[in-house]
Amino acid sequence: MYKVLLVDFDSTSSMEMLQRMPEWNRIEFELNAYANSSADAIEFLDRNYFSLILIGMNGSHNDALYLCEHIRQKSRVPIVLIGGSNDFQLARKALYYQVSDYLPDPVSSLELTSSLLAVKGELDREVDKNKALTWTPANKDVQSQGQSNIIEKVKDFVEEALHQNITLKEISNTLHFNCSYLGQKFKFQENMTFNEYLLQQRMEKAKMLLENTDLKVYEIASEIGYTEMDWFYKKFKAYTGVSANEYRKMFSITA
Repeated sequence: MYKVLLVDFDSTSSMEMLQRMPEWNRIEFELNAYANSSADAIEFLDRNYFSLILIGMNGSHNDALYLCEHIRQKSRVPIVLIGGSNDFQLARKALYYQVSDYLPDPVSSLELTSSLLAVKGELDREVDKNKALTWTPANKDVQSQGQSNIIEKVKDFVEEALHQNITLKEISNTLHFNCSYLGQKFKFQENMTFNEYLLQQRMEKAKMLLENTDLKVYEIASEIGYTEMDWFYKKFKAYTGVSANEYRKMFSITA
C-alpha cells in the first residue's frame, strides 16, 4: 500500500472530493497524513516516508509552488497538484518542478483516479528496479528521465498509429494523464505543440514515400491518416511549398 500525504491549503473542496473517492484501497493508495500548511507538510516529510504528495492548490498557488520547490530540493517523490486554475504560466511552473500531474478545476473523481493509476505504474516500476522513492537528495538526471519518458511514449504512439486519426485526448486517456497537462509537458520539452509535431511526422513520412515508392498520392495520404484528399493536398503544399505531384517530379529530376 502506497502512503499519501495530502496538503490542502483550503481544507474544504479537496478533502471533500478525496473523501468521496471509493477507490483508495483498490488502487493501493492510503491517505496516511494531512497538512494544511507548507510548514506542517515539510515537518511530515522530514519525519516520515511517503510515496506520493497530493497538493490541493485552491487559490493558494504560490504556497503550493513554494512547497514543490522545497520538495524538489530534497526528493523526487511524485507530486500531483489538484484544483489549480487552467493557466499556461502556472502549468509551466508546475512542469519546472516536474510534478507527475496537474489537474485544474473542476477535478472529477474519475480524472484523479486515472492520474493516481499512472503514478502507481511509475511507483511499481521503481519498486521492481529497487529504486524506492525516499526523502533524499534529488537526482536531477533521473527526474529529467522521468519527464522525458512520458513524452517518448507519446511519440512512440504517434509513430505506431500515424495512419489513424490520432488525438492527444485519446493518447492521454491511454496513458492515464490529464490531456491539458500532457499537452503542456509536450510543448515544454519539444518546443512545439502536439498537433505541430503530428503534422511534421505526417508530412515527413509523405515526403519519404513520394521520394522512395511508386504509391499513388491517395495511397500515401491514407498511409499517414488522411481520408480527405483536398485536406492532404492543402497541408502538404503549406508544409513544403509545392504540391505532392510537383514534389515527386522534383525528386525524380534530381535523383
